[in-house]
Amino acid sequence: MSRIVVLISGGGSNLQSLLDQCQSGTLNAEIVAVISNRPDAFGLSRARQAGVKALTLDHKGFANRADFDRSLADLIDDQRPDLVVLAGFMRILTDDFVNRFLGRMINIHPSLLPRYPGLNTHQRALDAGDPAGGATVHFVTTQLDGGPAIAQVEVPIDAADDAVSLAKKVLTQEHKLYPVVVDWFVSGRLQLDRNQAVFDGTPLPKSGRLLDTATL
Repeated sequence: MSRIVVLISGGGSNLQSLLDQCQSGTLNAEIVAVISNRPDAFGLSRARQAGVKALTLDHKGFANRADFDRSLADLIDDQRPDLVVLAGFMRILTDDFVNRFLGRMINIHPSLLPRYPGLNTHQRALDAGDPAGGATVHFVTTQLDGGPAIAQVEVPIDAADDAVSLAKKVLTQEHKLYPVVVDWFVSGRLQLDRNQAVFDGTPLPKSGRLLDTATL
């Protein structure tokens, strides 16, 4: 069974969806540890409630980003993971850290990448008059939110939407999308090959697979 480490900084709602899938047996993997850079992250409570090791490595205790990332990488390696899942981990990672886990670290971002990397994604989509927002799961590389896309889901933007309502709708779909992609990885269907996501032996398009919300 594949071993997963999840990195969080906050509430951990995507973490909870993964915990639920693992516990139900839908996802053939074990979350062996949840690590947060914030001691008060609610996601740590979610991990404890599920009987999963909850670890804290407070970034404020380090002189610089590189020192923190080295300690974090060592802590992750201690758990012997097959996959590292970023689930609301609000840190910009150093190149050395990323390269240490390259090809076995994924992230979910609340926009249809390559549109709107970084923060405030929902307001930016609204300001641009986009017909849809969405989420993207991608391999983590040294380019911020720029690693090869694996899968996306679109969420229509309604006239009455604001950033809060759109964020809520997108997050609902994130909870469905992320376990699907994790399952692809742990079942051996998904790999990173020469900076391209490959699914069932076929390179994916730059935007990844667009999944229908009705099938998630």
